[in-house]
Amino acid sequence: MNQAFVALATGLFLAVFTASEAAPPSSFNAAKRLAEREVYHDQSETFYCGCNFDFVNGPNLESCGYEIRKQPERANRIEWEHVMPAYDFGRQRQCWQDGGRDNCRRTDPVFRLAEADLHNLVPAIGEVNGDRSNMRFAMVNTPVHEYGACEVAVSFQERAFQPPPHRRGDIARTYWYMRDTYGIQISRQQQQLFEAWNRMDPVDEWELERNRRIAAIQGNGNPYVNNEDLPPEPEPVTRTIFSEPIPEFSCDERKNCGQMSSCEEAMFHLLQCGNGRLDGNNNGVPCQSICR
Repeated sequence: MNQAFVALATGLFLAVFTASEAAPPSSFNAAKRLAEREVYHDQSETFYCGCNFDFVNGPNLESCGYEIRKQPERANRIEWEHVMPAYDFGRQRQCWQDGGRDNCRRTDPVFRLAEADLHNLVPAIGEVNGDRSNMRFAMVNTPVHEYGACEVAVSFQERAFQPPPHRRGDIARTYWYMRDTYGIQISRQQQQLFEAWNRMDPVDEWELERNRRIAAIQGNGNPYVNNEDLPPEPEPVTRTIFSEPIPEFSCDERKNCGQMSSCEEAMFHLLQCGNGRLDGNNNGVPCQSICR
C-alpha cells in the first residue's frame, strides 16, 4: 500500500471522527475506561477462555477450568488485549523506527488512535494476554503450552498463538478493520488463514451488539461485522481459498506433504483439518516444495 493512499485514508478517517458527534478515546487509558463502562459493562466472559469475570474481582478461573501456566498474579486479573498487537500496527510507522511505542505515543496521533481503538480491545485473562504478547495468530505445532480447559494453545518456540474456534472469526474481522483503517499490511499467509476463520466462525449477536456500542462511542463501526455488509449466504470456506470447491478433499486421512496431489490439497489440510505439521517453518504456507 503506497504512502499517498495511506495518508489519504488516514486523513479521511480523522475527518469522519472530527465531523461526528461521537469521538474516539484520547488515549489507551481512556479507551480502557470506556470499554469497561460502556461496552462490556453487562458482559461477564473473557475473550479467549470464556471465564466468568468482573472488573473488580477479576476472572473466576474455576468457571472455565483454567489452569495457571506460570503467572498466578496475572492469571487472576483482567487485562485489555489488543487483538492486533501494538507492535503490528506500530512497527510500520516511522515513529516506531525512531523510538518504539513510547515515542509513537508522544509524537504520532494516528498511532494513538490505533492504540485506543475500541474495536481492537477485548478483556482477557492477564496471563494469556502476557503469553500472547505480539505473537502472530496461527495453528500451532508441538510443543505447545495450554491452559487447562481453555481452548488456547501457544508455542513460544514458533512464536505462534492459536485462539479458540469461537473467536477466530472475530479476530479475522478485527484484523481487516485495522488493516483498512490504519493502512496496516497483512501477509498473504495471514490473509488466507483469516479468510478461512471468517467463514468458519461467522458474526454472532454479541459481536453485532459490541460493534453497535463502539460505533456509538467513537463514531465508526467495523464494516466486516455489520450484517448488511456481509453476503447473505456465506459460500463454503473452500471458495474463499481455492478457485472452486474440491469435494474429494477430506480430513478423514491424515497426510504428509509427499501424499499431497496439489498445493490446494495441502492448503485444505492445513486450514481445514488443522494439520500443522505440513507447515514446518510456521509461515502459513504448507508443503513449500509444491506451494511456492
